[in-house]
Amino acid sequence: MSGAQARSRWSYFQLSADWAATIVADAQVRGGDTVLDLGAGIGALTAPLLDRGARVIALERHPGRARDLRRRFADREVVVVQADIRDLRLPARPFRVVANPPFHLARPLVSQLLAARHLVSADIVLRRDTARNIAAAGGRGRYTTALGRHLPRGAFRPVPSADAAVLAIRRR
Repeated sequence: MSGAQARSRWSYFQLSADWAATIVADAQVRGGDTVLDLGAGIGALTAPLLDRGARVIALERHPGRARDLRRRFADREVVVVQADIRDLRLPARPFRVVANPPFHLARPLVSQLLAARHLVSADIVLRRDTARNIAAAGGRGRYTTALGRHLPRGAFRPVPSADAAVLAIRRR
């Protein structure tokens, strides 16, 4: 694989503040909810989640971004965990997920969530084609999957090579 391909695979696509607020509103997060923000980046989703009164667990792999999240939200109800999504341990109590994870981790992340015991709901920003394919499968076990809001490439910085969409996971 060329260097350009390897770098793009690990790219971080930051959501604009307006789109992040829209995704959080669509997720119907309420005060007191425990919400995982997986791939938190600089906190585009973290901020509106906290504004809704959620208790946020922000998972960020990059040490500098994790440090910046801790500083930015030092006085808010957020726990910042510097870790890779592939090492994720899910809470043993009811939780939601509102996340913009790295696109290449979509399928293993969704598989883990569909096997979770305490997941209430998940709204995950994925490549649109990936979200459409996973939604078409209809879910698994106690969860359904559906294609949610479409996000144009311009909703991100830097601009990714494909549009995105929200994959909605809900309890049956």
